[in-house]
Amino acid sequence: MILPTKHLRLERSLIGVGGEILLLLDDAKTVSRLWDDFRRKRESATQPDVGFDRFVLALDMLFAIGAVNLERERISRRGSQ
Repeated sequence: MILPTKHLRLERSLIGVGGEILLLLDDAKTVSRLWDDFRRKRESATQPDVGFDRFVLALDMLFAIGAVNLERERISRRGSQ
């Protein structure tokens, strides 16, 4: 689930979703704004649907490895404050 496998495409793995999230964090955003931007980007690229649960798991993984910060209810890339 974290890494792509023979049965799980990169676009649905947590690493793949997390990478897309990081690309969207050009400035600090709330979770709801980030989710809206993520869905909009996915729809325009005709990529497979990813539910909010997998999105949140990817966001949790990014926080656990220190790739993102949470400050004043906004998420930002680490070091881009």
